[in-house]
Amino acid sequence: MILDTIDAIAERYDAVFCDVWGVIHNGRTLYPGAAGALKRLRGAGKSVILLTNIPKPRGPIPAQLDRLGFPRAAYDVIVTSGDAIRAELAARAPGPFYKIGPPRDAVLWEGLGLKPAPLAEAAFFAISGLNDDHEQPSAYADVLAAARARELELLCANPDIVVRVGDELMWCAGAVARDYAALGGRVVMAGKPHAPIYDLAMRELAALRGRVDRARVLCIGDGVGTDVRGANDQGLDCLFIAAGMHGEALMTGGALDEAKAAAALAAEGAHAHYVMDALR
Repeated sequence: MILDTIDAIAERYDAVFCDVWGVIHNGRTLYPGAAGALKRLRGAGKSVILLTNIPKPRGPIPAQLDRLGFPRAAYDVIVTSGDAIRAELAARAPGPFYKIGPPRDAVLWEGLGLKPAPLAEAAFFAISGLNDDHEQPSAYADVLAAARARELELLCANPDIVVRVGDELMWCAGAVARDYAALGGRVVMAGKPHAPIYDLAMRELAALRGRVDRARVLCIGDGVGTDVRGANDQGLDCLFIAAGMHGEALMTGGALDEAKAAAALAAEGAHAHYVMDALR
């Protein structure tokens, strides 16, 4: 079903799990209708949980959204891939572990009792993102080969393959994890589309409003392989936002192209109950 606004289906749901990057903002600017849509849902008594694959615990995220101008009145709780993967990291402390990721993700590793080490001495390795935003996943081929030779497990804090930053697509940790899995390496992920982040979100939702029928939870996201597939795997309804990471690729003449959106979903073996070009 193609929707014009979220209001058309609001009465069917008690809560939404809404993606952040690609639905609320593009890393630099807010999408104009998203905050209003979520505020209307909350005004109608719905609970809004922001469900994001950002590789950090939720602590610093509200301030980041504040700086972009996204109002706190538009959401109740934030659940991140970083939150979900920290339990896996802590279970393997003290490691030692080999770390891949930029300095801005340092908060992910804090307080877990993990000991950094060179790859040759590591008991496992972990990635929050590429060390440099403009690197290619192929830059890690030698690291992955060496890790595979030692049969090391890879913990990936962000399953996303790419993310749109402004008008540019940039590689995420999930691309490196994908390459390691292709070598036969064992990869552990907790963010979308994997179950742990949804389990955490459901616990947060229960804390907000008690038991909620899963049939009355709507997932909103722009990533077919993460947001939509994750919702499908959890048996949750899904609203696919066709712009976001896809930009204009699923549009024709500036309008949502239903056939293109359907093809993008089918290519990943995914299905969405609803489709919009942008959340509003």
